[in-house]
Amino acid sequence: MKRAFLILAVLILSPATMAELKMSSVFGDHMVIQQKQPVHIWGWTTAGQSVTVSFEGQTAEAKAGDDGRFAVMLKPVAAGGPYELSVKADETRTFKDVLVGEVWICSGQSNMAWPVSNSNDSDLEALAAKYPKIRLISVPQVGTQEPQKDFEGAWQECTPETVKTFSAVGYYFGRQLHQTLDVPVGLIDNAWGGSACEAWVRRDLLHKNPELYGPLLEKWTDLENTYDHEAAMEQYKKRLAKWQQTKKGNRPRPPRNQLAGQHRPANLYNGVLKPILGYTIRGTIWYQGESNAGRAYQYRDLFPLMISSWRDEWGQGDFPFYWVQLADYLNEKPEPAESTWAELREAQTMTHNLPNTGEAVIIDLGESHDIHPRNKQIVARRLARLALHNEYDIDIVHRSPIYRSMERVGSKVHVHFDEVGGGLDTFDVREPIGFAIAQADQKFVVAKAKIVDRNTMEVWAEGIQSPVAVRYAWADNPVCNVQNREGLPLTPFRTDDWPGLTVNVLK
Repeated sequence: MKRAFLILAVLILSPATMAELKMSSVFGDHMVIQQKQPVHIWGWTTAGQSVTVSFEGQTAEAKAGDDGRFAVMLKPVAAGGPYELSVKADETRTFKDVLVGEVWICSGQSNMAWPVSNSNDSDLEALAAKYPKIRLISVPQVGTQEPQKDFEGAWQECTPETVKTFSAVGYYFGRQLHQTLDVPVGLIDNAWGGSACEAWVRRDLLHKNPELYGPLLEKWTDLENTYDHEAAMEQYKKRLAKWQQTKKGNRPRPPRNQLAGQHRPANLYNGVLKPILGYTIRGTIWYQGESNAGRAYQYRDLFPLMISSWRDEWGQGDFPFYWVQLADYLNEKPEPAESTWAELREAQTMTHNLPNTGEAVIIDLGESHDIHPRNKQIVARRLARLALHNEYDIDIVHRSPIYRSMERVGSKVHVHFDEVGGGLDTFDVREPIGFAIAQADQKFVVAKAKIVDRNTMEVWAEGIQSPVAVRYAWADNPVCNVQNREGLPLTPFRTDDWPGLTVNVLK
């Protein structure tokens, strides 16, 4: 009898009987698989277990490693569906209503997270959002130092109801692709409002550059060693109890656990990127930077580091990465001045040095009183222009005019631009607005300008006899109006490299 109980106990507790086939929620019913690329499928089961993945007439086999993880690569498939995808280990999972098309990550901070329900004409947009071949999935906000394998979420068809809470920029971008290409589109939203760029980067990568990131990491190490969230909550409860007795003043707010938030280095890499990292995609659209504006010079290195690290781990080479440059924001100033937001925009533009990248300039769409411009439709269209031209070989003007070079002509400066499309133009009034000019004393004054030819501007100012530098739209909220004939605004720029406000700010 004892022997029988022993055998039964062994059977009950053995790995084979206890094992469960697990996969990230990025794999599920209604998902979209990237077309025309090898498809990466992974999960976890019993160590040593054989796994077979079947999809559209093909099978791929693998064996789970010592940690139970397995991975296979399916051969590229053309756009279409719906299909079924089966994963067979010690149990079988079958995913239904699977489409094949274009898959894009929608990431960044609140301007990417901003939902359709809060964008322009949200009621009309939602009523028309009947696109069964656009699929949406969102990753919940989890900030942690522990790499996550999974998340709570599921793919959904795009409907007037499901679209309301989804990223507005993401949806409008995906809709443009779907309407233009006539293929299914899958959108994965993992944006988190207020997030700092360093939260999206592995911590060990930051440690490799102590000169640039040492002060930032030291600040967080000090906080990690001293912050006690439970103690902070106890203090909050005492303040709340006292307030409830008198109801005087504002109700106390509960403390935020900064260690579980969206600023701590690597928190979002581990919490909202890691569970989807490796899912076969076409590319990423990104809207972030506001939280790093005070450290704009650091962002010159940090943002490219983030992009390169994502690409390295994704294993898909230099997949396209397109971002939105910061919009105009805060109060307008009548005279030229230094600006952290202008410095951050410059850092974003400098990231063009990485291959297969692009920038949607929206210096004409911001609102001085609201950090979240509501016109997400045009933002998305400018991102879509980049993707449609670069990834899908559609011949359209896709980039904003961008500074190339300058030459001094007497007391004036000729500034030359690339990517001018049909030629330089102005919006609203004929006179180009938004330029400043300086001599060697580095004191900028408002400048006049005129269009000389399709890619050249002439800039000058009274009293400036020996100009050495020109700036355009160099302010938090600049008044500016230069664009190309297709309506894409001139990229803010400066011809000088004089130290700015954030040159030595590292934390």
